Amino acid sequence: MVCRGLMLALHRGGHIELPAVRKVMPNPLATRSRPALVEVDRTPLCARLGELGRLEFRQVRRSGEERLCNALIEQHHYLGYTQPVGEHLKYVVYASERPVACFTWSSAPRHLGPRDRYIGWSAAARRRNIGLVAYNPRFLILPWVAVRNLASHLLARMVRRLSEDWQRVYGHPLYFVETFVDPERFSGACYRAANWIELGLTTGRGKDDQTHRPNRSIKQVLGYALRSDFRQRLCAEAR
Repeated sequence: MVCRGLMLALHRGGHIELPAVRKVMPNPLATRSRPALVEVDRTPLCARLGELGRLEFRQVRRSGEERLCNALIEQHHYLGYTQPVGEHLKYVVYASERPVACFTWSSAPRHLGPRDRYIGWSAAARRRNIGLVAYNPRFLILPWVAVRNLASHLLARMVRRLSEDWQRVYGHPLYFVETFVDPERFSGACYRAANWIELGLTTGRGKDDQTHRPNRSIKQVLGYALRSDFRQRLCAEAR
């Protein structure tokens, strides 16, 4: 896919001319089956945060519980489930063995204006270090869970362990994380309460834009630094 993307970019830039398409191959990612439904305890959980007891974060990628995470997001997140891109981790949060929330994390978009301006890195540094940034495409509190301040509490705990888990699975840490919030649906209050900051707005054009015109809703970009020296590390062009 990387080679194909490079050849398409060269073709669109007028540097080479690709032959006409002879056969359209099926895309297994586009035809991926949706996660099967999973039944869990849906008894309403209304409590104070301190009454939940121990909250357990389980990293479920490549485990028997990954199916549960995928299914809950498919059933209860307004965007449904999509396979995370590149390096990625998935979490289910339990309260007394009951799932209450899910997270997915994936490789960050290569180009994101508000983030890139905030970090202040050069194009060369971004190309070298983009793998040290992760993106939060899904965060779900299950709809029958009503616990005040739970979302911001989980976000704060999640970012404290994410880099260590990433290091364990992929052999490198993370220094910065980001997410998108649709302002037509959400205020992003739980992220702000967990000390994430607003970096700006997307252009609404998506990563594969060829028209330079908005083709989707504009999102707020929020970010969180996992280290105080994140700029120094992310802006380094050589190691």
